[in-house]
Amino acid sequence: MKLGFVRHGQTQWNLEGRLQGSSDIPLNDTGRNQAREAVKVLETGGWDVIVSSPLSRARETAQIIADGLGMELGPSYDLLIERDYAQGEGMVETEALEKWPEKNGGGIEPLDSVVDRGLRAIEQIAADYPGKNVAIVCHGTIIRYTLSHLAGYKLDTIRNGSVAIVGRDKAGEWQLELVNDEVPQKLIH
Repeated sequence: MKLGFVRHGQTQWNLEGRLQGSSDIPLNDTGRNQAREAVKVLETGGWDVIVSSPLSRARETAQIIADGLGMELGPSYDLLIERDYAQGEGMVETEALEKWPEKNGGGIEPLDSVVDRGLRAIEQIAADYPGKNVAIVCHGTIIRYTLSHLAGYKLDTIRNGSVAIVGRDKAGEWQLELVNDEVPQKLIH
């Protein structure tokens, strides 16, 4: 079993550097093109199903990918919704960081909560699709911090429209195989 995480394509708020979190902001044209580019990375992966966050930017990205791979779009999972930025939603990131260093405060969802949701989503998807290869379209923060937790080291960024892949090793542990469409530097030695 492997899981392919795709960060949704760009939105206007991404372009402006705004925290969009759980706000339901649609893709822009660049984001739609990024989704089409993700198909090229995913097309040889042997995917059985594509699921996503229920937010429209993730669902539209997932639909573009499903169409590009000639597959039906699977269900959405609420656990995959992006970090809730609460009072910071819509703020430019630098402004939010000035007000709440490390984005702690203002009702912003703690990162350990984001990771917990990400891990629960992975286990739910693995239970729903045992032994299947599942492409998951969701959001940058939940992908970055959940995969950092699984990898045991901090990932710096997850680009819009990029693919990250994790697979289970012989012991059943998740192992990072691809990040931002590339093999992670930690694995190249």
